[in-house]
Amino acid sequence: MTQGGAARRTILGAAVLAAGTGITSLAAGTASAASPSAVGGGHGGGGYRGLPYPTVIGHRGASGYRPEHTLGSYRLALDLGADVVEQDLVPTRDGHLVCRHENEIGGTTDVADHREFASRRTTKTIDGVPVTGWFTEDFTLAELKTLRAKERIPAVRQRNTLYDGQWAVPTFEEVLRWADREGRRRGEPVWLHVETKHPSYFRGLGLGLEEPLARLLRRYGRDGRDAAVFLQSFEPSSIQRLSRLVSAPRVVLLSAAGTRPWDFEQAGDPRTVADLVKPEGLKWIAGFAQGIGPTMDLILPRDAAGKLGTPTTLVKDAHARGLLLHPYTARNENSFLPAEYRRGTDPAAYGDALGAFRTYFEQGVDGIFTDNPDTGLLAAEAFRPGRRPVNG
Repeated sequence: MTQGGAARRTILGAAVLAAGTGITSLAAGTASAASPSAVGGGHGGGGYRGLPYPTVIGHRGASGYRPEHTLGSYRLALDLGADVVEQDLVPTRDGHLVCRHENEIGGTTDVADHREFASRRTTKTIDGVPVTGWFTEDFTLAELKTLRAKERIPAVRQRNTLYDGQWAVPTFEEVLRWADREGRRRGEPVWLHVETKHPSYFRGLGLGLEEPLARLLRRYGRDGRDAAVFLQSFEPSSIQRLSRLVSAPRVVLLSAAGTRPWDFEQAGDPRTVADLVKPEGLKWIAGFAQGIGPTMDLILPRDAAGKLGTPTTLVKDAHARGLLLHPYTARNENSFLPAEYRRGTDPAAYGDALGAFRTYFEQGVDGIFTDNPDTGLLAAEAFRPGRRPVNG
């Protein structure tokens, strides 16, 4: 049975009805109008085409409920029905890849409470932006393992602080081992979505990310075309480099339209994200990647009041060039939702997240990154009957 199978659907369906969301009113035929993405409902053979459509990706795990990038967050994401679990990779001083959203760890660990590391607080320029704090590249793995993870945005997710200090910072190799164990226990592969963070910056320090990542993928059998892993980066050159090292599926992440990837900045490439989402830019990406991970605003722009505007043609244009779309990031809290889906004035309160998810899925995206995999699954279930092959 796939994650989100019959038993879970029964429970989740009851939860939806109890909440009075109205999501059950979605017609099963909606799926036929959405993007073609996957064949079958399992996570087994066939690579990413075998993933449920639309795919629910646990953003940094289940970071809406546990401190991000911890084994506790990853495990909960699977328990809540996520089809794929995301990791962001940064290096230690001695070259180990660890899972943190950023190399600055003052906001996600208790490093500030460790007097022995007080002198390591410093200011660095990361991708052109000054950042003050503590950085993974200044710590050995042994030193980093003395720290404990904590909630990154406690003002919004106060309940998550209950779990501060419960988990260490995991290495990516530990995650690979955990995924193998979980896969055996659950009877299906655990899919990962792995991002190289600031790859040009780290390469400049002699801590290139792609080569050690490729070695680990080969060691754990996740380097092939049908491997249960996506590789992603905001820097296209990192994905190009990975395409020469492994055959695993690859995704180019895309930020705001007016921005330029940092490797473009360094190389003097004048193209912006707005250029990359045009047909010619998408054709270029399709030469070395299987998908894109755009910010949702590139698909559904927001107006000055924060409400959703007219959809762009990005979904249609990307699919026409054989690219899947995994946009980011869907969350439950008012502070992250489009204005029309907010409820009340408390930014930390939940709004009509299911309604927002439904609108996102109606655009025909192939999957979505979410901090709240259970919410994503509730919305996705209504779109899953009648799946068609990727680009079929």
